Amino acid sequence: MIQVFRGSLLFFTSDPLQDGDAAYQWIEDGLLWVGESGLIERVGAYEQLAGLLIEQQTEQQIQLLDYRGKILLPGFVDCHIHYPQTEMIAAYGTQLLDWLQTHTFPVESRFSDYDYGVSIAERFVTELLRNGTTTALVFGTVHPQSVEAFFSVAQQHRLRMIAGKVMMDRHAPESVLDTAETSYHESKALIEKWHGVDRLSYAVTPRFAPTSTPAQLHMAGRLLAEFPDVYLHTHLSENVDELAWVQSLFPDSEHYLDVYDQAGLLGSRSIFAHGIHLCDDECQRLASSDSVLAHCPSSNLFLGSGLFNLKKMDDYGIRVGIGSDVGGGSSFSAFDSLADAYKIQQLQHHNLDPFRALYLATLGGAKALSLDNKIGSFQPGMEADFIVMDPQATDFLAFRTAHCHNLKETLFVLNTLGDDRVIAATYILGQLAHQRDSHHVPQGEN
Repeated sequence: MIQVFRGSLLFFTSDPLQDGDAAYQWIEDGLLWVGESGLIERVGAYEQLAGLLIEQQTEQQIQLLDYRGKILLPGFVDCHIHYPQTEMIAAYGTQLLDWLQTHTFPVESRFSDYDYGVSIAERFVTELLRNGTTTALVFGTVHPQSVEAFFSVAQQHRLRMIAGKVMMDRHAPESVLDTAETSYHESKALIEKWHGVDRLSYAVTPRFAPTSTPAQLHMAGRLLAEFPDVYLHTHLSENVDELAWVQSLFPDSEHYLDVYDQAGLLGSRSIFAHGIHLCDDECQRLASSDSVLAHCPSSNLFLGSGLFNLKKMDDYGIRVGIGSDVGGGSSFSAFDSLADAYKIQQLQHHNLDPFRALYLATLGGAKALSLDNKIGSFQPGMEADFIVMDPQATDFLAFRTAHCHNLKETLFVLNTLGDDRVIAATYILGQLAHQRDSHHVPQGEN
């Protein structure tokens, strides 16, 4: 059945940093037309498409869903998140390196059990959809079973997801270690089984430089050379103690990024989470290699890691996406990430415009993952993964947004005060995947 959604449409066609108001489309009373394949067929104002809608309804079965008063936005893209850490979100008391030993590694040791991985993956996906996230770049654990479990669940939900098995052969408990050789062979087998299947993609995933030997990092580079369309996903320059540790472990490297560069891990499909404490040479090399940074504001504040300099990265022309970094991040909500991102830039005397923030969480994230031909905007031929935002989701939001004078003010309020309740519905390939309140179904007719 063809589905046509009526409501206010907001989507980006480019970066507001470069193109200002020309970077987004706002159609206050619009139609989003989704074909039976789950791809967008038409986008436009209701007054322009209403005649065609009436004509088409006489010829074929079309369902019109009325979301007037709400905002339809492409689904959020989370550029860095750990599904095995779902059960340890909001773990108390330490910064990065102690936090890994105290909380992360014990939890991740359980994911050699496929069934356990499936149970956590189901909870994880439920939280993503409830918060309006429709695509994510996801860490598994060192166990191949963890990735098998995640991909199986993501496939059942028809999600566009990227994930990978952690590669980690030192400086961790035996229960979460592999070897350079086993990490290569297990990763290769997962790539051959899952990469490019339905809406799934694989990311070669060394945890971070300190937990991989040079031999293992070069195995990661070998995988990228053998499978040039897979991703690279790891951490970079998150914590000052981490930087010192990397320098001691890799004395022949000029800086942290050079460790990965020497292993052949930089490129247009390489996403490095955090990137807080980068020198100018690292920024220049990220830009020249077209590598990507995933800014994880909530995690950076929660773990006391530091302040990401977005303006500096923009000046260098580095692609940036937004990541929740659950469980270092304390929320699945993109709104929480955007609120924290605003505060981080304020502490550095810069403003993060609400349009730019939503761009980074939608089309900007899709661009960061080289998926902007498929997701992140409302263009004919794109996949219809989108959310329905309710500016009046709570009594207080209704009160506050009533005092907004324009769209920019309304969006800033949602970015700052919003949470999962703002997500009235989440659609995957045009099909309802989450609905906040089953008692308030949108009006529709066949």
